[in-house]
Amino acid sequence: MPSNQSPLGALPARFRRSRVLIIGCGDVGLRVARLLAPRVRVLALTSQAARIAPLRAAGITPLLGNLDDARSLRRLAALGQRVLHLAPPAPTGSRDVRSAHVLQALRLRLGPVALVYGSTTGVYGDCQGQWVSELRALQPQTERAKRRVDAESRVRHFGRATGAQTRVLRIPGIYAPDREGGTPLARLQKSTPVLVSSEDVYTNHIHADDLARACVLALWRGRALGVYNVNDDAVMKMGDYMDAAAALFGLPPAPRLSRAALEHVLSPMQMSFLAESRRMDNQRIKRELRLVLRYPGVLDGLAAGLPQRST
Repeated sequence: MPSNQSPLGALPARFRRSRVLIIGCGDVGLRVARLLAPRVRVLALTSQAARIAPLRAAGITPLLGNLDDARSLRRLAALGQRVLHLAPPAPTGSRDVRSAHVLQALRLRLGPVALVYGSTTGVYGDCQGQWVSELRALQPQTERAKRRVDAESRVRHFGRATGAQTRVLRIPGIYAPDREGGTPLARLQKSTPVLVSSEDVYTNHIHADDLARACVLALWRGRALGVYNVNDDAVMKMGDYMDAAAALFGLPPAPRLSRAALEHVLSPMQMSFLAESRRMDNQRIKRELRLVLRYPGVLDGLAAGLPQRST
């Protein structure tokens, strides 16, 4: 399905020109806005005056506000009938004060009928390569994952208290050839090493276009208080993924090192992504959101971004 075609198909008349508020309108938010336009009025919160003109050029109504300043968010109340919250928490602490500010503002007047929150699969922690469904207990191991767990809890409480249809999307690594840093090409060009096969971890991905389509669907579909793993069908370990990407790009494979050796080469942040291994079960997004993946495998999405060779 083309990325500029709504995954909902033809929206019923009662949905046309409804208002969707996007909080955290970066790359994915812009993709969502393109899917919704022109049948839905899209508003987006930004803390940067410099983004007002680009947002307007994209057909989005910009709203100035700072997630760290609760007073600046008061105007959000009743503006969006459906809200997509993709903004990350602050970089420190175990609580997501930014989400607390957002939800407080949304409750000042008539709240939204639906609120979708973009979380992370990191809330599950290290699952030692086991299959992970949405029913698995959360075991966040990093501060950033703990902040996401806090946000999820706040979103669910908001849904119970207001009756809004709240849905949480647990998102793995987002990629796309047209997304900044959206492919492993730079890492391969730098020969950034990966783990040896015996110590390797499973990795999970979702193409930015498929994620945007999942966001749109979740604004109208799914169970109340629903939680969804939003990943593709690929089952790959990190090193195997990098090897396959190298072959696709025509580059040498990344060198393989032991975990002990990698600790002297990679940053603590980079190592943190190699400390957890999960195989994500994505059946619920197919069954309840009725999402049909445009890119069921990560290599499908990477290959789609390569120049087409003439035959």
